[in-house]
Amino acid sequence: MIPIICVVGYHKSGKTTFIEALIPELKCRGYKVGTIKHDVHGFDIDIEGKDTWRHRKSGSAVVALSSPSRLTVIRELKEEMSLDELVMRFFWDVDIVLAEGFKKLHYPKIEVFRKEIAEKPLATSLENLIAVISDDPVGADLCVCPSDLRVYPFRDVNLVADMIEQRYLVNRKSSSVTVLFDGKKVPMNDFVTKIVEKTIEGLCSTLRGWNDPAELTISIKRQQPR
Repeated sequence: MIPIICVVGYHKSGKTTFIEALIPELKCRGYKVGTIKHDVHGFDIDIEGKDTWRHRKSGSAVVALSSPSRLTVIRELKEEMSLDELVMRFFWDVDIVLAEGFKKLHYPKIEVFRKEIAEKPLATSLENLIAVISDDPVGADLCVCPSDLRVYPFRDVNLVADMIEQRYLVNRKSSSVTVLFDGKKVPMNDFVTKIVEKTIEGLCSTLRGWNDPAELTISIKRQQPR
């Protein structure tokens, strides 16, 4: 499964700034990073009067803006899509997803804390907290529970990347995909390999009994036309 780490903290604590620093640090190590920003208040990225805005206002449930290098999709929802579903649908080809927000979910979390924003971190009320980033590591450390939780200064983003890599990414580079057509191995480039791997992994991870196996084998016997 694609690892998801939520970066949480008080408003204006520096979550986005920290993610901006963490992305290139992970990228330079060879990992492809995806990000999700959670907005509890809702948002609108469309511009009034533009063609896509006119499509949506006319009643289109899904509006896409497509170009040779970029795709934007605006979909009206009856309820918020789960983080698992977002990652499965749109982030199948990345190695890790950094989600800003989602502090109430069960995913591993990194809290960003600044002493001028709040007196103490959210740490004691957060589930599955793996680290705290703070401009006052000593002061934050005194407030954090459990006592063995690591508190990093903002400048040590490389050490945070080390921790993430060791815990969640150590096997991401070593996976391999083999596709056979009637017993003959089919050559595939990196892009197609990632698509096949992440799509199958994402679909199978929703099935009962999935336990993140080291090896996944699927055999399909196609019915031949008569």
